[in-house]
Amino acid sequence: MTLFTAFILYFLVWWVVLFAVLPLGVRGQAENNNVVEGSEPGAPVRSRMKDKVILTSLITIIPWAILASIFH
Repeated sequence: MTLFTAFILYFLVWWVVLFAVLPLGVRGQAENNNVVEGSEPGAPVRSRMKDKVILTSLITIIPWAILASIFH
């Protein structure tokens, strides 16, 4: 497996894991009784994207290592 293939595999797995991590800990404005006028009541109060990107990167290492060892 080349370095480029390993990177592409990591990116694809990272993208899938991101969609699994995105809904974790999200609270809508309606749940906090703090709806900003003109916005969607289900819009997140605080998305915490930086934390989710870091968590996604850490979680991705495990399935990527398994898949890389299979392909290697």
